[in-house]
Amino acid sequence: MERQFTEKLHTLPTCSGVYLMKDKFGNVIYVGKAKNLKRRVNSYFIGNDKPLKTHNLVENIADFDYIVVASETDAFMLENNLIKKYQPHYNILLKDSKTFPYLKINLNDDFPKVEKTRKIKKDGTKYFGPYFNGIDIEQIQKIITETFQLRTCSRKITETGKSTRPCLNYSLGLCTAPCAHFVTKEQYALQVKNAIDFLKGNTKNVEEILRKKMEQASELTNFEKAIEIREMLKSINNLKRQNLTQFSTIFDQDVVGYYSTGLDAVLTVMILRGGKLMAVENFSMIDMHDFSQIAGNFLMQYYSSDRTIPKTIILPYQIEDAEVLQQFLSQKIDSKVNLLIAEKGKNKKLCQIASQNGKEYLEKSLGLIKTKEMKTLGAIKRLQQVLHLSSIPYRMECYDISNVSGTDSVASMVVFLNGDVAKTQYRKFIIKTVQGADDFASLREVLARRIEELHIAKDSSFSARPNLIVVDGGKGQLSSVNQILAELGEKIDCCSLAKQDEEIFVPNQEKPIKLKKSDVALQVLQRIRDESHRFAIMFHRHKRNKSMLKSQLDGIKGIGKHKKQMLFERFGTIENMANASIEELQLVKGVTQAQAEQIHLTLSKKL
Repeated sequence: MERQFTEKLHTLPTCSGVYLMKDKFGNVIYVGKAKNLKRRVNSYFIGNDKPLKTHNLVENIADFDYIVVASETDAFMLENNLIKKYQPHYNILLKDSKTFPYLKINLNDDFPKVEKTRKIKKDGTKYFGPYFNGIDIEQIQKIITETFQLRTCSRKITETGKSTRPCLNYSLGLCTAPCAHFVTKEQYALQVKNAIDFLKGNTKNVEEILRKKMEQASELTNFEKAIEIREMLKSINNLKRQNLTQFSTIFDQDVVGYYSTGLDAVLTVMILRGGKLMAVENFSMIDMHDFSQIAGNFLMQYYSSDRTIPKTIILPYQIEDAEVLQQFLSQKIDSKVNLLIAEKGKNKKLCQIASQNGKEYLEKSLGLIKTKEMKTLGAIKRLQQVLHLSSIPYRMECYDISNVSGTDSVASMVVFLNGDVAKTQYRKFIIKTVQGADDFASLREVLARRIEELHIAKDSSFSARPNLIVVDGGKGQLSSVNQILAELGEKIDCCSLAKQDEEIFVPNQEKPIKLKKSDVALQVLQRIRDESHRFAIMFHRHKRNKSMLKSQLDGIKGIGKHKKQMLFERFGTIENMANASIEELQLVKGVTQAQAEQIHLTLSKKL
């Protein structure tokens, strides 16, 4: 260790704080918190009896920063935020891209319907779920429609509202038509109550109704309908199989399990609602520390998303941050959350089941985990070797330009962290200074703006320095990148990938680099290039549709900028709006019947 580094260790304060470990290129590779910064940070460099992954971390530490905070709670919160920001390789990092679906019923509506959602809000709405492990949420909605005849339309229906003609669902016996006032608010409320009872687990009446309907369909030789109902009954059986009868007194708990091989580990969360096992989630991770050290940060990340927080969480062992975590979770739901240690009885058995589930998951998926690691971290390490980069490209940025005949020119910036997509880091650009279809000039503008933002450091993505810039194209595109970086005085590794033969061009090398299709280094470049292209096209299409929509709505009396924006937000494209009914157009706030008729007439003519 260099003398300066050693002196920095000695001068660390003894108060609470967060520390950021960095490699020789300044990349943040680990974020941690400590009650005593000096003791915790120095512990990494004392003694040789450390797990292999911890040893690998220490080997890569070239520097560190720290932030002093007022309390352990502040350190806990800051650590979580910094992990999300930097996504360090050696930290636990849960991806938020996968959230499980719920069903919701808004009881504030006069005539509520059952809707699918992935977000839970404190708005008086009743939520049921989450649903996974083979449970088809669309099938559950069909069962409710078939059995309880709740509406599925998007109309705004009130008890005192204007009566309208019922849709086909009424004729098919799938809706009691509150839109036509064929059912009172009180009668419909009973339908809703029965649906809620079913979603809470009372399936007996529903099964009887469906069996009778299946028999009737068979007698009438409507075998297609009979098969459809049979599938519904299978879905109900899937729901019933989730019931843990031996734990029938347990309600609304999450149970945490843990299993480690010494190199790899898995944390498991078993979700129980109303005495039923609703879900099991497994999260594999690098085994850096023991359960007591990693569990607090894991659970904070886990519940920071839209997941439901129960009032009781069962843990297999004590954890370091129990008091701080309990306070955080309680504040989040405005109700006390209990963290219980499973010492004996049912709770211990539940934790054992969760841990066993995690063990089986890790043993079955270890090959897949290693394969993914090879395609991500292994790929960027391989990239450094074959492209002779100055550092491992932990942060890769790829740019693509999109336009049609030079109009509505836009660009995308796609980011890969540790060899994998980081969608929260993606950014979009509208080309401002280039006229016509000049991709070279557009690329120069985008890179200049991006590098300028690097020094302003107001945006979490723009403030992060890339290790590698990738562009779609050949020598010309690469030359443009090199030139702008030189003009701005920036030394950042870059390369281009030519789509035709998948040749890789790097600066100061005449001939392209050709890799086998199976080479993970080529594959990661292809993934980021294709993702950048997709993202640019989506943004361009969105911008073009928006421009066309606004121009085609010009001249319609009463449709100003605000209503145009609301129409676009609801329908997305001109085609969707042109195909919408007058009643659907009126659902946009402020759009009158006369305006809806005029919009429908105008767009029908233009399309």
